[in-house]
Amino acid sequence: MKVLIYGVGGVGGFIGSFLEKTDLEVSYIARGKRYEFLKNKGLILNSQIENLKFKKISVINELNEGDHFDLIIITVKLYDFDNVLTEIKQKIKGNYIILPFQNGIYAEEKIKKLLGPENTFGAVAQISAHIDEKQTIQHIGKLATFFIGNYDGDRNHILENFCEKVQENNLSIIYKNNIKEKIWEKFIFLSAYSGMTTLTEKTIGQIFENKNLKNKFLNAMKEAYLLSKEFKVEFKRDPLEFWINKIKTMPYEMTSSMYHDFKAKKKLELKWLSGSILNLGKSMNMKFEVSSEIVNGIKAK
Repeated sequence: MKVLIYGVGGVGGFIGSFLEKTDLEVSYIARGKRYEFLKNKGLILNSQIENLKFKKISVINELNEGDHFDLIIITVKLYDFDNVLTEIKQKIKGNYIILPFQNGIYAEEKIKKLLGPENTFGAVAQISAHIDEKQTIQHIGKLATFFIGNYDGDRNHILENFCEKVQENNLSIIYKNNIKEKIWEKFIFLSAYSGMTTLTEKTIGQIFENKNLKNKFLNAMKEAYLLSKEFKVEFKRDPLEFWINKIKTMPYEMTSSMYHDFKAKKKLELKWLSGSILNLGKSMNMKFEVSSEIVNGIKAK
């Protein structure tokens, strides 16, 4: 199986590091100094699960027309997502499956519109990982679970076999027949987590030791949960209760990738996270005060 990882940041680099342990044919797309580093130094991962280093990897900085891959894992930021999909549609030939590990709830609609429902699958990353100043992938904590699957409940044997193969190599990618629940479950947490850590410039531990900030965080999750009901998302467990318990196990120093981007003065995914809650709420005449405070507060910084 030929696998392409488009975007080799924290998530893409983590997944790629473990895929290199398999017999899969893995290639990467990166640009700028990230491309130069990967080309010369390879993948370097620091993780409590396993420290990995692969010096010789297949990395390119653009697709060629007529390229073929069986599986395309997209881990770029949401503001680059549309351009990546367009490039794939124009240049990749043959049958392929796209796994979009983007934050938010935007990917399904975009892929379906551009590439058709047959190529519409979902993917969720539950991990805190980023690239440090030395271009090393830093995995924070021990949480590293990934979910992939269909929206319609049908089984996909290619993805099921892929999951089995990578699980044998210490990478936890789990197949789900209905991925929508997992995407919204993450969105409920991530919209609050990315927004509050960036707005306050504090870690998850610092936020939850402050009563006022903790309550705002929880209310931000409640707003996303209320929105999920409007989209008729069905959860097998209470997502708010799940995340409240999960947060208790998270490292005190953990913070979001959006916070790292904010500190590095990079583009932010705010529009597709708290901004998405705010805009969808307005279209449904729903008022979300905490999401509004997050969006306006970050924009004012």
